[in-house]
Amino acid sequence: MIYPEYYHSYVKLVSNENKLSEELEIQLYEAIKFVQNIPMDKFDFAYAPGKWTIKEILQHLIDCERIFAYRALSIARGEQQALPLFDENLYANTVSENAKKRHLKSILEDWTLLRQSNLQLLKSLSADDLNKVGNIGENEIAVGAIFYILLGHQLHHFNVFKERYL
Repeated sequence: MIYPEYYHSYVKLVSNENKLSEELEIQLYEAIKFVQNIPMDKFDFAYAPGKWTIKEILQHLIDCERIFAYRALSIARGEQQALPLFDENLYANTVSENAKKRHLKSILEDWTLLRQSNLQLLKSLSADDLNKVGNIGENEIAVGAIFYILLGHQLHHFNVFKERYL
């Protein structure tokens, strides 16, 4: 699987017990259940100054999943140009106030629809599509690896929730 080294910490978190599509679906429902069990007073909590709140992290996960899906689609469809990098802190800072004002139900609906859409995207791709390689900035990445990164990215943040927020 081809991906930049800086994503290795995410990829290594993903179990290979299930098919990739099954893992995307299972993870969504486990995440929703987990989030719904977080006490309401914790959603606007940040464990240290300058750290994101749980709501901001959920919005960050949604934003990143949208970007990862765009990258996967672009490369699967044969895009030859390098896809741009993005500044996750800029995105988070730009949407911070909106994320804090959003109702949890709205965030979870957004995330559910996005994940279901990305699940359909994954299911529409052939094995050849998943092996296609493109560039993000100057780094090569395979379409299939993007889905592993998406899964691992969420696992990373949920581990942080457990360790530092709850």
